Amino acid sequence: MASYRRIKVKPVAGALGAEIGGVDLAKIDDATFAEIEAAWLEHLVVFFRDQTLTPAAFMTFARRMGKPIEYPFVKGIEGFPEVIEVKKLEHEKHNFGGIWHSDTAYLDQPPMGSMLLAREVPPHGGDTEFANQYLAYETLSPELQRVLSGLKAVNTSAKANVTRTREDRIKEQGGSGKDYEAEHPVVRTHPETGRKALYVNCAHTARFAGMTEEESAPLLEFLFRHQVKPEFTCRFSWRTGSLAFWDNRCTQHNPINDYHGHRRVMHRITLAGDRPK
Repeated sequence: MASYRRIKVKPVAGALGAEIGGVDLAKIDDATFAEIEAAWLEHLVVFFRDQTLTPAAFMTFARRMGKPIEYPFVKGIEGFPEVIEVKKLEHEKHNFGGIWHSDTAYLDQPPMGSMLLAREVPPHGGDTEFANQYLAYETLSPELQRVLSGLKAVNTSAKANVTRTREDRIKEQGGSGKDYEAEHPVVRTHPETGRKALYVNCAHTARFAGMTEEESAPLLEFLFRHQVKPEFTCRFSWRTGSLAFWDNRCTQHNPINDYHGHRRVMHRITLAGDRPK
């Protein structure tokens, strides 16, 4: 466990997640940044409160953590193409990413991580759950770990209807949609920690490479249930100015859609990753 002198780190659950206090993300020096990065790697997802970040300041912080990239389906806000608006309006029933998933696993190089900043939140509801995929792998039997270590999974955006946004549905109605597909190891090794994590998800993973969907389904369905067991998870309640930063290489997340009739507006930045190994 890392030792922190410049920030306050309070774990939120036994499996993963920590709130970081005593920091203004618009004004951090190199030593504070190094502690934030260490806490992120240790806890997999970190949370900050009361951050009054302009889009420019949000981008500046994101650039210290990695390389911001444009999201494949959603146009960024004006002046900041890498910052997308994640919005659910009062009359809408579907939310963005409304299922357990790892972000854009259908890309050849899925993102390293994602940041979400709350601009407007409902009076209640709208929490986000996170799940530790190190634990999901480590709690499997040694024999199943051995079997999975030799498998690759086919991930496709065509399966991701429930994770798409209002903009995507409108675009696809016009016939201009594009599907992405990529094969990745079912068990990936984190490039910084060296730990192994389960890397399939019910939103994007269609089958094992070399197998049909029917052949793949029984084992995939077991893994989908296993990897989000309550003891592997934490839950975060948003307030305006809250920021979450998760490691996409070893977590999944699930935005809970329980605030119909209310407005929720978030800004999100995605950070470039490498090809899973």
